[in-house]
Amino acid sequence: MKGISTFIITDILKNRIVLLYTLVLCGFSWSIFSLEDNVSKGILSMLNIILLIVPLVSIIFANIYMYNSTEFIELLVSQPVKRSSIWSSLFFGLTVALNAAFFIGIGIPVLVFITPITALVVILAGILLTTVFVSIAMLCFILMRDKAKGIGLSIMIWLFLSLMYDGLVLFFMFQYADYPIEKIMVLLSAINPVDLARIQVLLQIDVAALMGYTGAIFKKLFGTHLGYLTSLLLISFWILCPYFFSLRLFKKKDL
Repeated sequence: MKGISTFIITDILKNRIVLLYTLVLCGFSWSIFSLEDNVSKGILSMLNIILLIVPLVSIIFANIYMYNSTEFIELLVSQPVKRSSIWSSLFFGLTVALNAAFFIGIGIPVLVFITPITALVVILAGILLTTVFVSIAMLCFILMRDKAKGIGLSIMIWLFLSLMYDGLVLFFMFQYADYPIEKIMVLLSAINPVDLARIQVLLQIDVAALMGYTGAIFKKLFGTHLGYLTSLLLISFWILCPYFFSLRLFKKKDL
């Protein structure tokens, strides 16, 4: 397992797309914090990148990498190696490599320019989202034999979680604005890993104070140590469920 993971990490880190991804993140991060005097505004700008670009690159790159590695996976399966070890090595290699790129591109500038606790939350949000979307990408790979369909499914999932879901929640909120739906809004936000990451970062810069009663509920539920732990468990659920489901399918799949 260690040898396979090391090979995958080295292979991905040498990939031109990953190097470009790292440089683009690095360029955006240093530019935003260097040009913006207000740290809170800088974090909000970084948040858009973390919530949109990072998940998109993670799910698309991981999905394409898996399809391009089909022959390599078939070779590994033919060896006396457990399928669970192969799958966990692929997952570990992809997550470590992409998270390393994220940390170099965004993590280091964030540590330089903002307070340690806020920086830790921002970095953790990016790392968890990267891991979530790698896990989903691997599930899409195992569900779809056709590469085009697999990539299309990955893009649709990203679109739904990052953009369409919030639109549906806003539509629901406006339709039932006359009713006390704040707690339902919190529940709907807690279902989506992207929204959970957004809430935790926004609570760090106290933007929730501008959101009225709903913001106060968010702060009460997610702004405590128990709230952070709950958020972490919910996002972990998004990592583990697709991973174990894809692992189960991979064990049974006839390659």
